[in-house]
Amino acid sequence: MTFELFVAARYLSGGRGARRDRFLSAVTLIAVGAVAAGVAALVLALSINAGFRQTFEERLLGATAHVNLTKKDASGVRNYREVVARLQEIDGVTSVSPALYETVLISSGSRARGIVLKGIQPEQAPENEKLFATLREGTRDLSRRPGAPEPLLLGGELAQQLGVFAGDTVLITSPQGRLTPFGLVPRYQSFRVVGVFESGFWDFDAGWAFTSLATTQNLFRLGDTVSIFELRLADVYRAEEVARQAEQLAGAEFVATPWMEVHKSLFSALRLEKLVTALFIGLIVFVAGLNILLLLVMLVIEKRRDVAVLLSLGARRAQIQRIFVFHGLAIGGLGTLLGLALGYAVAFVGEQYRAFPLDPKIYGVGYVPFQAVWLDGVGIALAALAISFVAALYPARRAARVLPVEVLRYE
Repeated sequence: MTFELFVAARYLSGGRGARRDRFLSAVTLIAVGAVAAGVAALVLALSINAGFRQTFEERLLGATAHVNLTKKDASGVRNYREVVARLQEIDGVTSVSPALYETVLISSGSRARGIVLKGIQPEQAPENEKLFATLREGTRDLSRRPGAPEPLLLGGELAQQLGVFAGDTVLITSPQGRLTPFGLVPRYQSFRVVGVFESGFWDFDAGWAFTSLATTQNLFRLGDTVSIFELRLADVYRAEEVARQAEQLAGAEFVATPWMEVHKSLFSALRLEKLVTALFIGLIVFVAGLNILLLLVMLVIEKRRDVAVLLSLGARRAQIQRIFVFHGLAIGGLGTLLGLALGYAVAFVGEQYRAFPLDPKIYGVGYVPFQAVWLDGVGIALAALAISFVAALYPARRAARVLPVEVLRYE
């Protein structure tokens, strides 16, 4: 251990128990705690932001397409099988699913809700395995049974609101009615709930229902048409490139939208939130740096005689300066280690045991997700140490300018 490190460690431990040394030790503990609190808060804030981003990304991409292809005039597509064949030739596309969906009214007894009814082809939509990953009851089989109502899959929250279970019958009313001598009469049809799924995303669980594509076409009287093509990719981050290729292959009347564009507002808000959170909670670390500055100023004043003696014995002023810089870095480093350990421990417990519940109606998920990124921890640690270093410079330079003659004149 070098001379500077030895003296810095001596000052950090508080000496041999003198009253002033005990006071400085208490202030040192407060400074370490302040750095630890700031680092832990920043780790948790960034972990929560990353957790929400990853959760939304996984669940949205598990429940929706990576690229959506629709007609510019929002009309139906009749030759959709030819379009599907062309789109499947794109490199990186794992599936192309034609679909049709409309807003309808679903009712059971006196309970009714407005939802989105989506018709899919299960054999061509393997992505729905992720959406229906957790079946609370029933099955995901949408094949029709002779003499039975059309099959329907409901989200768990929607089933709870309607008070229905697998095997129950619900009524779906389409606003696209038929014209009669008595006016426009809404079109309605009975469906049998074959399964109740829980996607983990409240919006889907409370507002979506799924049936076969043919059933939806029949209910809306649209013939053999679809309204959208949903492309799934092996690499979701190639969505923009694939969208351009899909537009070229499908024709000028089509427009392709990658998932980044569909959910642009959500992920832009998360990025802005991460920046604002880092800036404002980072002020805690800045305040901790001020604590280190004040502590070292007090330490320099208290140890003026010791510094004067060291200079008289031949210590160089650069060595004196390094003693107090090392002292400040030691406080910052110790606080950073404690803060990182505390922050990552709370993040692990919070994610593993879902310890912080949320209202899914407001936040979309039922608990606070944590995603502790080690690279964020490295950045936080470097920032905390940099602040500690800068805070130690002024007291260290002041200590190095002590004049032994003036201090020791009356000793």
